Amino acid sequence: MRTHTLAGPATQALGTLPAREHLPVSEAGRPVLDVVIPVYNEEKDLEPCVRRLHAHLERTFPYGFRVTVADNASTDATPDIAAALAAELPEVRSVRLEQKGRGRALRTVWSASDAPVLAYMDVDLSTDLNALLPLVAPLISGHSDLAIGSRLARSSRVVRGPKREFISRAYNLILRGSLAARFSDAQCGFKAIRRDVAERLLPMVEDTGWFFDTEMLVLAERAGLRIHEVPVDWVDDPDSTVHLVRTATDDLKGVWRVGRALATGSLPLDRLARPFGDDPRDRDLSGVPGGLARQLVGFCVVGVLSTLFYLVLYSLFRLGTGAQLANAGALLVSAVANTAANRRLTFGVRGRDRAVRHQAQGLVVFAIGLVLTSGSLAALGAATGDPAHSTELAVLVVANLAATVLRFLLFRLWVFPERRHPTGADR
Repeated sequence: MRTHTLAGPATQALGTLPAREHLPVSEAGRPVLDVVIPVYNEEKDLEPCVRRLHAHLERTFPYGFRVTVADNASTDATPDIAAALAAELPEVRSVRLEQKGRGRALRTVWSASDAPVLAYMDVDLSTDLNALLPLVAPLISGHSDLAIGSRLARSSRVVRGPKREFISRAYNLILRGSLAARFSDAQCGFKAIRRDVAERLLPMVEDTGWFFDTEMLVLAERAGLRIHEVPVDWVDDPDSTVHLVRTATDDLKGVWRVGRALATGSLPLDRLARPFGDDPRDRDLSGVPGGLARQLVGFCVVGVLSTLFYLVLYSLFRLGTGAQLANAGALLVSAVANTAANRRLTFGVRGRDRAVRHQAQGLVVFAIGLVLTSGSLAALGAATGDPAHSTELAVLVVANLAATVLRFLLFRLWVFPERRHPTGADR
């Protein structure tokens, strides 16, 4: 019986992930896939689960595999059954943890595994095993970074009671509304991840319990990693020992913690960034700005929202002060928000690295916009004496359009310049 502890990923070197590539054929004795089954007091279901999974993989999976039973401090005969299975079946091993927590078990085993693709499934095998190969195939091919089974896809077939159906759908609606999650099913116990991604991602995931899955998926999605979803056939286990109320409470606390971390930019998600593709032509093009069309669209969306925000602030400030002070105050507040939004959404800069520097450079761009807009107001005042409020707004809109064009150029070329990766000729 073997026990593993966390080590390695926390000291991972900084830098972005390499481009995804198709995994090479595995060396003899080294599995491509490691399927983890986290268990706590599952003496009844463990043996039939492992034997069924092992037989399925032996019959259908074309690569080497391993099944790892991760025992979460069970107090019944679970560890003895796991050890007996590991002794009998060469592809099965058992790991004992002295603390409870599904997330802790997955982090421990995944961090120590040598398999390039890591997966897990619940011991009740509620998910049809025919979905396992479609789950991990995009990770093996290099197409995706993570994969999840989805019970909420249109073609999924699910058998479960109304209570669990309501809780599952309500939880995923909360994730979409609070964390802007786009994946459809965070809680299905049927997921996989590439090991190179796990090495960077797992040290950022704090939860050690049931929220582990959700936190991992939200951070991966925010970092721009590709999540593949597989429709599954799923039958609820009526004997499940999950405490719904306590789990729901812990999940909501986790949603608040992750949302706050994302809002403050405290997570170094830039370490998870991927290049555009693995074709050398995608990286060796010279003289062509990368992602210009996408950046223009993002900048325009942020610009429209910032302008509306600015006009609302200006109108509010104008109620208690003069035009120049109202303009300066509204432009300052909206400029900070604009720089932060463009930093994350338009130019894909994540984490706190150089955030202060970017805001300082953004304030220089703000000063240039202030000169343009204040000069326009001064010219309007000199020309008309006492212009109407609607005229002031019209002049400011025109001035801001000119400032916006200049702001994009300065952002792209100075504040957030494209990072150049050395080519073979440069090294």
